[in-house]
Amino acid sequence: MGSLRAGRFTYVVLALFTAGSLFPLVWTAIAASRSNTRLAQTPPPFWFGGNLSRNLQVAWTDANMGAALLNTVIVASTVAAGTVLFSTLAGFAFAKLRFRGRRLLMSLVVATMLIPPQLSVVPLYMLIAQLSWTDRLQAVVLPMLVSAFGVFFMRQYLAQALPTELVEAARSDGASSLRVVWHVVFPAARPAMAVLAMLTFVMAWNDFFWPIVALTQNGSPTVQVALTGLGRGYIPDQSVIMAGALLGTLPLLLVFLVFGRQIVGGIMQGAVKG
Repeated sequence: MGSLRAGRFTYVVLALFTAGSLFPLVWTAIAASRSNTRLAQTPPPFWFGGNLSRNLQVAWTDANMGAALLNTVIVASTVAAGTVLFSTLAGFAFAKLRFRGRRLLMSLVVATMLIPPQLSVVPLYMLIAQLSWTDRLQAVVLPMLVSAFGVFFMRQYLAQALPTELVEAARSDGASSLRVVWHVVFPAARPAMAVLAMLTFVMAWNDFFWPIVALTQNGSPTVQVALTGLGRGYIPDQSVIMAGALLGTLPLLLVFLVFGRQIVGGIMQGAVKG
């Protein structure tokens, strides 16, 4: 069997897609390195200027970006870990355990994905106000610890990747439910858990709607909430806003650079096993 080789057209298409994907990030860096006056001129700048360090410093100070980044790391990491754990457990139960009402409960979980999140804002805010969690990180973390998408995603993966005979063999050997989950389910679900963790981390990092309701800029803001306080004035300073957006994006890029190979390797390992 001959090996597949990419032609020139493939490289051209990949280069175009790569350039299109990188353009927003490059433009953000260019805008962050310019002055607000230059950004308002026509045509806009298409190369870097000399104000990057100054704009980054202003954005870091005005938005209290150090505390915001720390808060966002805590929120995104906790939400990702909780979502992966609880979604894997629920997905295993729906995929391999037999109990009354299993299909009905799974249908209800999927049905919750059709409900707009805006409908739950008022009752959810009333709840956190009664618990005195307003402007605290737990108000953002706890409502996001489990997602219907995560449960559905893990259920679909485990239904195909985890043989029922393997679970039954572990139970025949006297393994408890905890040992079955730890030694059988988690190793089989590792590729899907890595993908779900990355998707959830990015979603929690970029989430704006609920954090802007539950948190304030002067309390415990996340990055997205802190960025709303940048560039205020009669004429918003777009260069400082872009510098803040760049600061908020760099940690995500670092996560992809550090863990991207492991995640892709896990996906390929799961594909080969399937």
